[in-house]
Parts: sequence; structure tokens; C-alpha cells
Amino acid sequence: MNLLFFITPKVDVAYLEDNFTLRQALEKMEYHRYSSIPILNSRGEYVGTITEGDLLWFIKQNSNLTLQNAEDLPLMSVPRKRDFKCVSADTSMDELVNAAMTQNFVPVIDGKNSFIGIVKRNSIIKYCYEKAQRATQSVSVSR
Repeated sequence: MNLLFFITPKVDVAYLEDNFTLRQALEKMEYHRYSSIPILNSRGEYVGTITEGDLLWFIKQNSNLTLQNAEDLPLMSVPRKRDFKCVSADTSMDELVNAAMTQNFVPVIDGKNSFIGIVKRNSIIKYCYEKAQRATQSVSVSR
């Protein structure tokens, strides 16, 4: 199965740019109500993923932080616990499922390392569920 059947294209994905400020990141995540969001550089390449937890711990460690001075802090100054594993467009379904086990979406890149979209974990779960249903139905029909 081709993972491109499951992809949400870049044009439909909310993402941050690596030159954003902390405040821009907070506002974009709040607007979209996301708990994690990909970060791209100016060439459109996947840089990493920032999560609410990353932001929370950074804010906790910087207790004097205000929204006003968050406008001056580069997003990339926020330490990230881990970046979501990205996959290439020709990745196998096994690798895609494996990546999705520990993250709510899987960033997808093309052969030039450009971010082309994400595969959401719920799309993979739906595919696996439907495949299991078809297998169950074919077994019960053959009995």
C-alpha cells in the first residue's frame, strides 16, 4: 500500500517555521488546538516537532516569561524532548505503522528532503481496522 493515499498534504497542514518566535508558536498552536506541530526551515525541509510539553517546560524554567517578551524569543531556543520521526514518500506501511506507534502524526518528506505533508495516526488505525474487518469477513464467508 502506498502511504501517499493517507497523506494530508502540506497545504492542509499547520506548521511553524524555524524563524518564528515563541509567541507565534504559542498562538498558532492555540488557534489550531494542536498538542504538537511540525517545524520547517525556509527551504521547506522538516526540522522537527514542538509539543505542548516542550513549551510548558520552557515556560516553567523561565518563570519571568511574559507574552510580550515571548515575541523576542526564537522558537528554536526552546529545547525539544524529541523530534517526531519523519519518513520518505516511498516508506513501507510497516515502517509507517512503526513510526506512528509513538507519535500522533508522521511527517513525510520527498526525495529532496522537502516536507510534503503528514500521515495522521488515526488514518493508519482506520486502514488497519478496515483491513482486519475484511480479513475477518473473508474468513467467516469461507466457513
